[in-house]
Amino acid sequence: MCTDMTLVTDIKSGSKKALGKLVERHKKMAFRFALGLVGNKDDAFDISQEAFMRVYKSADTYDESKPFLPWFYTIIANLSKTWLRKRSNRENRMVDLDDVSFLLVDRATPEDRILHNESIAQLRTALLALSFEDREIITLQHFRNMSYDEISELLCIPRGTVMSRLYYARKKLATLMRESDG
Repeated sequence: MCTDMTLVTDIKSGSKKALGKLVERHKKMAFRFALGLVGNKDDAFDISQEAFMRVYKSADTYDESKPFLPWFYTIIANLSKTWLRKRSNRENRMVDLDDVSFLLVDRATPEDRILHNESIAQLRTALLALSFEDREIITLQHFRNMSYDEISELLCIPRGTVMSRLYYARKKLATLMRESDG
């Protein structure tokens, strides 16, 4: 199996086939990560596609001494930040409940489903009210199931900073959830 590094090297040489393999390998992760950051399925799809195009166009700038995923993550995060800035100038579109289907748990009764969907909607609203950095760290840890060490490597910050940012982001999220309950 080709490594990400090998594929990027091939992409530097102009191989669209290598790009296709890289897309196949990381498209779900890219989409879900973008979805966690921007909160809209269609925009997350567009961002993830654009991120792969940026990999293709910017392969020459990739530092092969460093892992691929943090570089790719940075591309997705920067595209998401740009999209969110643009979104603030237009209608704020909310996520459909189907967009967070990876959070849904099969419930036994219709009443349980309604309560669960309301909780998901409340969580979605609270997540979108957080700053980008808070939403980013929560998305990585809770929705991408990344360890502190993985997040530290991905964001290029110390493990202690990851723990601190998560602590304060969770507190803010809990406050927003309580405020929307009351």
